[in-house]
Amino acid sequence: MRPLSIDGAWVYEPRVHADPRGSFAEAFRAADLPHPFELAQVNCSVSGRGVIRGIHFADVPPSQAKYVMCVAGAVLDVVVDVRVGSPTFGRWEAVELDDRTRAAVLIAEGLGHAFMALSEEATVLYLCSQPYSPGREHGVHPLSAGIEWPELAPVLSEKDAAAPTLEQARAGGLLPSFEECREFYTTLH
Repeated sequence: MRPLSIDGAWVYEPRVHADPRGSFAEAFRAADLPHPFELAQVNCSVSGRGVIRGIHFADVPPSQAKYVMCVAGAVLDVVVDVRVGSPTFGRWEAVELDDRTRAAVLIAEGLGHAFMALSEEATVLYLCSQPYSPGREHGVHPLSAGIEWPELAPVLSEKDAAAPTLEQARAGGLLPSFEECREFYTTLH
């Protein structure tokens, strides 16, 4: 796995073995992950072109680490550092995930996550270290964080469209602290 510029985020680029029958790739191997990850839930979302889901994050602890892959179509997957006090606070990094390269992104607890569907339809699987818990989940408006989204008409859920900006979330005390996240990481097995 290759680290991204934001501490706690990595991209996995598997070898895809192709022959006349099709292709095969190892999509996930827990033993090779650079960050502890216990699988608790698998989510599957199907989105049309231009749909943006996120920027989502959860309270730390326990938050929710994610391992994200696009199994049909293509998405622009985005990690946002929403950890107050982080040297990269507010920075974002994007990776294209698609059904050809089979790349995946691992996102540690406390980081924000979003993606935009680039193909007519895109199916994204994300493996989660904790189950969904509505009371711990938060969001930042995806068009307010300076992300350079592709020039597609963005489609947002009502919840994402009503989310605060990064600065509003910071002022409102919604964001995790970098120190709390680092302390939490030391408790993981």
